[in-house]
Amino acid sequence: MTGSIVENDEAKPLGRWSVLAYGVGHVLNDITSTYWNTYLLLYLTSIGVPPKQVAALAITGQFTDAIMTIIAGELIDRFGHFKIWHAVGTVLVSVAFSSFYWGVCVPCKIIGIDTPLMQMFGYYMFDILFSGGWSCTQVSHMAMVNGITLDQTSRVACVSCRNAFTMVASLIVYGVGFFIFNSSVKQVEIKEQYHLLAFITVLIGCCFVIIFHLGTKEPRVKQVSHKTNPRGSSWKRWLKNGLYYRVACIYMLTRVVTNISQVFLALYVISDLHMSQSSKALVPAIIYLCSFVTSVVLQELEWSSNRLKAIFSVGGLLWLFSGAVVLSLPINMNSLMYILSVVIGIANTFMMVSCSSIIMTSI
Repeated sequence: MTGSIVENDEAKPLGRWSVLAYGVGHVLNDITSTYWNTYLLLYLTSIGVPPKQVAALAITGQFTDAIMTIIAGELIDRFGHFKIWHAVGTVLVSVAFSSFYWGVCVPCKIIGIDTPLMQMFGYYMFDILFSGGWSCTQVSHMAMVNGITLDQTSRVACVSCRNAFTMVASLIVYGVGFFIFNSSVKQVEIKEQYHLLAFITVLIGCCFVIIFHLGTKEPRVKQVSHKTNPRGSSWKRWLKNGLYYRVACIYMLTRVVTNISQVFLALYVISDLHMSQSSKALVPAIIYLCSFVTSVVLQELEWSSNRLKAIFSVGGLLWLFSGAVVLSLPINMNSLMYILSVVIGIANTFMMVSCSSIIMTSI
């Protein structure tokens, strides 16, 4: 009887406040990942870190993220308490990210030896902590959707709202970055610019996390499911399920596509198209502004499986078109990059919202 009451309650459509409160729960992750993916290469090379070490740091973070995503998923599946895991991840992300970009070598302070080797060790330490905390927050937040509501339209609304605030988070980074990088400062102050940007963005992200924890209830469906299936969603069972691999490939490839616009465009517009320094913030900002508007529009639609697949396909075609134009874009026509940014922003949202929603409705 209790299980039926819970399921009937969760099957009702969510109100706008519940959708909004859930949607802001990933803002800190989005802010820090936007900063990390866009400015990691520029920041470390600007302070003299060798390119090989920069690449090694980036790969280390990705490996840590991949491993911790599996571990976090298994732990959350076994013990529940989504909001606790979310809070733990938030603390790790905030501390590690701030320490990484604040330029303080913690191992050097502890041991009393300040050498390039110890500084790199400090970077690797905070890189691993940041990536691990980021995975805990991401997995716990995404996994909550199916526990918060059983209504398909509400699930898509939650995913779309989360995606919209991903754009808001990115716009915050690029907006603040535009004013900081566009100001007339001496070359020696570049490091301080990145420090200031990191502090402001993390502070804003933590404010959104507070709204999430105050406005979102811990899902109860997890507790009910264990009564009928004590093992829950065993990872061994998932590895035997063909749907698991299809869904994983779709999400992975979608992430690859959307991350390209985040990781490499800032370098591309500066190094290859020789655009102004402010363009490394302006071009990504246009992408995320268009993504935000598209996400808001998608929240108002009624959804079905066929519509999700159609939107995903349209997004993929738009990205193929944009990628082909970017590859052939001459330097003397670099202003077209602003128009392409609009198309890329729409394509990103089409693919990310529909992909995430397909995953949710397949479980």
